[in-house]
Amino acid sequence: MPIDRKRYPPNWNQIANSVKEAAQWQCQHCHRLCLRPGEKPSSPSRSEWTLATLSVHHANFTPEDNQPQNLIALCTPCHLALHAKAKRSNVSPGQLSLW
Repeated sequence: MPIDRKRYPPNWNQIANSVKEAAQWQCQHCHRLCLRPGEKPSSPSRSEWTLATLSVHHANFTPEDNQPQNLIALCTPCHLALHAKAKRSNVSPGQLSLW
């Protein structure tokens, strides 16, 4: 999902990594175990890699608010579904059905 890097702090990668570490690289919604940096999925397909990618969601949809209680580790399908449900992204329903 494209992000406007200007809305994130310079140390966003560190913040996001610490949220993922605290979640033990598991989606906090569906509990899917996701890939750690440097890990490769058993299948080389792009869809397998995408399914197993963990991202960090801002609960209030405000990237400038990086308080720990506002940050949630989510796998890609859960993150996309949440944004689509909230109508806060350019994700189409057809795109979600790929997973």
